[in-house]
Amino acid sequence: MSTAAIRRSEAQLSTNFYAKSCPNALPAIRTSIRAAIAKDPRMSAALIRLHFHDCFVHGCDASNLLNNSQTIKSEKDSPPNVSTRGHQVIDAAKAQLETICPAVVSCADILAVAARDASAFAGGPSWDVKLGRRDSTAAFPDEVMGNLPFFNSDLQILIDLFKRKGLSPRDMVALSGAHTLGLAPCFSFRERIHSNNANIDPGFASALRRRCPAVGGDSNLVAMDMTPDKFDNNYFTNIVQRKGLLKTDQVLFSGGVTDSIVMEYSQSPSRFSADFAAAMIKMGDLQPLTGSAGQVRKICSAANK
Repeated sequence: MSTAAIRRSEAQLSTNFYAKSCPNALPAIRTSIRAAIAKDPRMSAALIRLHFHDCFVHGCDASNLLNNSQTIKSEKDSPPNVSTRGHQVIDAAKAQLETICPAVVSCADILAVAARDASAFAGGPSWDVKLGRRDSTAAFPDEVMGNLPFFNSDLQILIDLFKRKGLSPRDMVALSGAHTLGLAPCFSFRERIHSNNANIDPGFASALRRRCPAVGGDSNLVAMDMTPDKFDNNYFTNIVQRKGLLKTDQVLFSGGVTDSIVMEYSQSPSRFSADFAAAMIKMGDLQPLTGSAGQVRKICSAANK
């Protein structure tokens, strides 16, 4: 994405976009999101991830929320998206908004606000969300695989992927810190703990093997760090100790250009929080539909007819 394109999108988004058209939009979303997380603390991680998966595939346009239909092939069936959660939470927030200001607040904006509120509710940073995105009328399943990282990607692959989105290595490490929240299934790190991997703490690997055998237990869940419901910098502390759960976590501290950033975040929770908020704002600027482009969906899982 070109710098000029990023600047154009920034110019068309505004933190007070709904100030007149739907002044209660942000409080309504916040109430809905907090209720969902109170019921299921894992939802914090899920909602941040859902926004990430939206923005990295064809921009922040809520295309990842669309279901299969006669005219749409959903992104939800692509391997990186099969395990995403939180769609029903976004649907519920949208339904609530439709009762107070119908056809005004886009699903893409709800995703962006939900990610911010999820971070804040888990004890992480908050930030002013730029608004005014519109929703796509199509999904882009063929673009998913090439635009989302795999759990076994190497460092340079990750750096190159984020660079294509206009995001720096520091942005990448900060956004990876979202893994301070949530759980991961065994299949996503089995190879890492059952191979002769020098870049993993032996005791950590041994403990994980008891939870995740070499065969079976694919869906067994393990915490991303020792405080999976709290937004903190323990994720980076773990990585420095060679206790990163996924390969894509540990490669951030493996003798490469991101080592110093990981070390900095492991020592300064405030620096991590500030950089995470800044990177989320930058990510939210990725190729939004604005003006008369796209539409404002009535329900988030289907394009308006």
